[in-house]
Amino acid sequence: MAAPKKGRKAPGGQGKPGRTLALMLIVMAALVGGMFWSGETTPRLGIDLAGGTTITLKAEAEPGKESAVNETNMATAVGIIERRVNGLGVSEAEVQTQGKENIIVNIPKGTDSEQAQKQVGTTAQLFFRPVLSVAPAGPATPEPAGSPSASPSGKATDGKDKATAPSSSPTTQGRAVTEALKAPSPTPSGAASEQPKAPESPNPAPTPSGAAADPELEKQFAALNCLDPKARANAGKGAQPEQATVACGKNSVGGWEKYLLGPAEVDGKDVDDAKGVLDPQRGIWIVQMDFTGAGSKKFAKITGKLSQQPSPMNQFAIVLDGEVVSAPQVNQTLSASAEISGSFNQQSAQDLGNILSYGALPLSFDQQSVTTVTAALGGEQLKAGLIAGAIGLALVVIYLVVYYRGLSIVALLSLLASAILTYALMSLLGPAIGFALNLPAVCGAIVAIGITADSFIVYFERIRDEIREGRTLRPAVERAWPRARRTILVSDFVSFLAAAVLFIVTVGKVQGFAFTLGLTTLLDVVVVFFFTKPLMTLLARTKFFSSGHPWSGLDPKRLGAKPPLRRSRRVSAPVDPKEA
Repeated sequence: MAAPKKGRKAPGGQGKPGRTLALMLIVMAALVGGMFWSGETTPRLGIDLAGGTTITLKAEAEPGKESAVNETNMATAVGIIERRVNGLGVSEAEVQTQGKENIIVNIPKGTDSEQAQKQVGTTAQLFFRPVLSVAPAGPATPEPAGSPSASPSGKATDGKDKATAPSSSPTTQGRAVTEALKAPSPTPSGAASEQPKAPESPNPAPTPSGAAADPELEKQFAALNCLDPKARANAGKGAQPEQATVACGKNSVGGWEKYLLGPAEVDGKDVDDAKGVLDPQRGIWIVQMDFTGAGSKKFAKITGKLSQQPSPMNQFAIVLDGEVVSAPQVNQTLSASAEISGSFNQQSAQDLGNILSYGALPLSFDQQSVTTVTAALGGEQLKAGLIAGAIGLALVVIYLVVYYRGLSIVALLSLLASAILTYALMSLLGPAIGFALNLPAVCGAIVAIGITADSFIVYFERIRDEIREGRTLRPAVERAWPRARRTILVSDFVSFLAAAVLFIVTVGKVQGFAFTLGLTTLLDVVVVFFFTKPLMTLLARTKFFSSGHPWSGLDPKRLGAKPPLRRSRRVSAPVDPKEA
């Protein structure tokens, strides 16, 4: 009699279930540990659970600009509205497009809803303002000596470096090269070299527009702390276009700076078109601007004055909703067209082009609806959803215990593993991708209980079928797995496909249901393959289950099993010859 071959596994068997189970437990521990390490111990709650305001805006093109309602314009509008909402001190607002014309703004509780509605519904304000002075972001601590707009000498290094040949080196502060504003010439000849006159013009009449900063504004500028988000949002609040103001902006290396700015000389509506393009001759990304007829005259007048000023007063700040998005230097008198060059990449050049084209947004927004949900109402809805989930889970547990007895231990431990993975991932996905648990998402998690329990039942029934055929438990567990695995994968694939389609074709809160359903379906596959199956393999080696204890749920007598199958040499019975 031939000895059995070593290392041979039963069909569908799993060689080292203990190792697989240990790996699964390590992954679970890592996710839970990451949840506590990051401080995200609870999932983020959506507007309908935590309370807040949902505003639906419909974009409408201004007369003569019907083509402005497009994907690019809408994406830019989302960015502008998001910046506004964050400027209100909101930490977890959601701004997203819905369809081709609508924008949905979800603002959590703790925000003045009236102020939020006013902010998100108005057209963005874009202005070109001359720079009077630039300083580091923090408040001036040592001494408030010296007017910020007085002398161009010491503060010249606060200005942005030119990207043109005469001054391509960094400033004494070691800042990276940023933008320069010049005429769009096909040759990289020196537009900046056109102004060697007035290198240190003693003309301190500091601003081209004659808007010398008053003492009150100088104090405001000295005290401004652009490192504080609230201070940034309130900088220059309420300033009219014809008034000097203060503002914050980022430099080319991503750090914040504060600006003292003169009255607006050019309006965003004076920009006819702007776009980020690659200059083929220099191999760098630039932003090209074209102005309207009236805008060209304004731009030529102010750039003629700015080009004669020392740094930083030869800078032209592009201010969007009170924030400086770019502050290029002016090297020559410009009129109908100009280009901004500097350390742009494709994304930053195109973003600035979009801001210049659509910063003043040739769109108006009509508020279609404003829905306010109180935290109390959201709490009641969450409580009701959790009660429904608890009832559903209790019914599943009762069914498993009554019908499967000892096997219910495997099912309950698998449900617990699935719950731990789902909770940890939902908590971690909040800060990672902005996932928020809303009521539809809770509904998706409750539906997932049934999907997960169904996978266990499929496997258990396959095992019981094998026992009914007269096999003992250990081979029954291994032979049942391939058949159960196919059924589970097909079922979960259909569920995941439905969730994916629902996620793609819907928007808003329904996506929360689809996302949760898809996530829990994937976790069901992981739990069944890497937890339920190895656990069942290990338990099949214990006496309680392998002996078919009446409370194991695998009692052969109770299942009506056939006599045990025995291996024997098959003896062929004599066959009577058939008559012709």
